[in-house]
Amino acid sequence: MAPKSDNTEAIVLNFVNEQNRPLNSQNVADSLQKYNLKKTAVQKALDNLADSGKISFKEYGKQKIYIARQDQFDIPNNEELNQMKEQNAKLQEQLEEQKKAITRVEGEIRTLQSNLTLEQIREKEAKLRKEIKEMEDKLAKLRGGVTLVKPEERKAVEKMYLEKVSQWRKRKRMFKDIWDTITENSSKDLKEFKEELGIEYDEDVGVSLQAFSDLLQHGKKRPRGH
Repeated sequence: MAPKSDNTEAIVLNFVNEQNRPLNSQNVADSLQKYNLKKTAVQKALDNLADSGKISFKEYGKQKIYIARQDQFDIPNNEELNQMKEQNAKLQEQLEEQKKAITRVEGEIRTLQSNLTLEQIREKEAKLRKEIKEMEDKLAKLRGGVTLVKPEERKAVEKMYLEKVSQWRKRKRMFKDIWDTITENSSKDLKEFKEELGIEYDEDVGVSLQAFSDLLQHGKKRPRGH
C-alpha cells in the first residue's frame, strides 16, 4: 500500500534535503522505490513542495530540476572550510595508515597460514629428535669400532644424519620466524606464553643443534681405518 499524500511529501522532502544536489523526478522515484512510490506521486510531491517553497527548482526546457533550499543549511566560512580541509587531510592520512596496516596484517596472516602450525612443528621436531638420537647412537657405535661397516654404508648413514640435522635447523628457523611474528606486538610475558602453549626449546630438554652438527664434523675428521 502506497503512503498517503502528506507522507509522500515528507518522504520526498527528507530525501531531497539529505541529497542536497540537483535531482529530477526520475532520480527521486528510482531512489524511493523501497517506499512503493510511483513516479506520478513523486512528481506531484515535488511540485507541491516547490510551490510551497520548501524546495527550490529550475526548469530546463521540459525538464524540472529540484534541489534543497540552501538557506536552511549552515554554510561554513573560509576559516571553517580551512579547518574542515585540514581535518579531512588528517583523516585521509589516518585512513592510508590503516590501509597499510591492514595490508601488512593480511600478508602476515597469509604467511602464517602457508606455514606449519606450532603443534605440527612440535610433532615434527619431536620426531626429528628421536631419529637424530637413533642416528647418533648408531654413529657412536660405528666410530667406536663396535660394528664394521662398508664405506658406502657409512656414507649413507652420515648423509641421512646430515639431512636430519639440516631439517632440524630448518624447522628451528621456521619456528623462530613464526614465533617472532606472533609475539612481535604481544604484551604477554614470553616465558609465560611459551609455557602456556607447551613449547619447549632445545635447551629445555637438554639437546643442542650445534652439538649434533659438531658430532658430524668430528666424524668427517676421523682418520681412515678407525
